[in-house]
Amino acid sequence: MIIDLTGTTSSGIASALLKARRSAGSPAMGMVGTIVVVVDEASHHDAMKAANEAGREHPSRVLVAILRPGRGASSLDAEVRVGEGVPGEAVLLRLHGELARVPESVITPLLLPDSPVIVWWPGGGPKVPAEDPLGRLARRRVTDAASGRRGTVDFTVRAEGYAPGDTDFAWTRLTPWRALMAAALDQYPTKVLAAEVVSAKGNPSADLMAAWLQCRLGVPVEHKNSRGPGITAVRMFTSSGAIALTRPDGSVATFTIPGAPDRPVALKRRTPSELLSEELRRLDPDDVYAKTLACMVERENMPASAKTVSETQRRSTQAAVSKAAAKTAAVAGKAASPELAAKADGKKASAAKKAAAKKTTAKKTAKSSSAARATGTRSTAKKAAGKAAAKKTTAKKTAGKRVAGRS
Repeated sequence: MIIDLTGTTSSGIASALLKARRSAGSPAMGMVGTIVVVVDEASHHDAMKAANEAGREHPSRVLVAILRPGRGASSLDAEVRVGEGVPGEAVLLRLHGELARVPESVITPLLLPDSPVIVWWPGGGPKVPAEDPLGRLARRRVTDAASGRRGTVDFTVRAEGYAPGDTDFAWTRLTPWRALMAAALDQYPTKVLAAEVVSAKGNPSADLMAAWLQCRLGVPVEHKNSRGPGITAVRMFTSSGAIALTRPDGSVATFTIPGAPDRPVALKRRTPSELLSEELRRLDPDDVYAKTLACMVERENMPASAKTVSETQRRSTQAAVSKAAAKTAAVAGKAASPELAAKADGKKASAAKKAAAKKTTAKKTAKSSSAARATGTRSTAKKAAGKAAAKKTTAKKTAGKRVAGRS
């Protein structure tokens, strides 16, 4: 259900929400919090869509505030949505004139009672979120340093003005990267000599990643530029080789550990709704983010040598990789030699058996031929003897007849 309100008030919007819930057949509220989105007119559609998608996991009242300060008269227009594919409730607010300078006066009466408030600035956010009028209402304040232009986000100011509950999507995007690199050191515990982060130019997540690695490992961390998208590689150099996580296409990464085969890892770039859902799962202060901000300030004041991987460290790592590859090949060759010898012996034995079988068959054939020939010869001799005896008998008879005739 969609209700359009023009020149309304906060109480009018609250009444419209109640009316919409009753019309939808659900007068009771089953929402867990309020998400306040501060955005401009051009990007409010995408921001509302992301908040509603996050609400499928965390049903919430979504208040999208479009601030239009100016010299005109103060007015408030609203669009109330209940149902229509919205998991909770969604209200689009347009604040005009002087009313846009005090948005908290409109937002506060619409907050759900006794539930957490999350304020999200998709367009970058204020320099000190905790000092913003809407930020003071929130338990969690979410900004996005990557959405602003290069140089508009000063992490030094963010670190100085940090308050429990502050976070940034640039930090949220690092969650799977940090988890995989920490898991790598659990699987392959070794001393890290240096590290390297490679990303597209001007990527704030890469700056935070480099600061986090340098803070946790206490080694030089170099930040190099690539064509992107986003972070394309994170490497930790050790005496045995590099522990690396490379993602050149922004979708699938390759996980490399010394002495083990490479493994593909699903590491796609997440959408704003997925990032917002992660922030809604955890509303307690992010102490690691606070420490990383402080380390980032320290890193900016470090000399260049502390932020560069030396060629000696790179060569030692490459030499270790080459040595390990040669050792693996040698072991594989030794393991293959007995197998090849066994195969050769088997072939020889098989050939010998075949030759012996052929000789036996030849002998049997020769004996059979000799016996057949001897038998044939005997039969021929008997036949010849029979013929000779028959001739003698015939001759005797002929001679007897002649004698008888003479007589």
